[in-house]
Amino acid sequence: MTVALHEQGLFTWGEWTAALSEALKAGGPDGAEYYLCWVVALETILDAKLGTTGAQRADLEQAWHRAARATPHGQPICLMNDPEAAPVKV
Repeated sequence: MTVALHEQGLFTWGEWTAALSEALKAGGPDGAEYYLCWVVALETILDAKLGTTGAQRADLEQAWHRAARATPHGQPICLMNDPEAAPVKV
């Protein structure tokens, strides 16, 4: 996902390496949190570039989990399946 967003021009590779470097500095000394540092770095960049907040990401995560529970097995998860989603106006 990170590489795809970079390739789409959302951020430069220099911005990515700076964000990842900061996240790694804040992570544990043994590197066990390496994947989590990638997530934190990506969230940091997305927040800066798109103006998103941690609360918005948490809301979206909860919506995704509700949609996943409401999606029949074997079907793609779609946020429109969130039973708490507002109706879409067409």
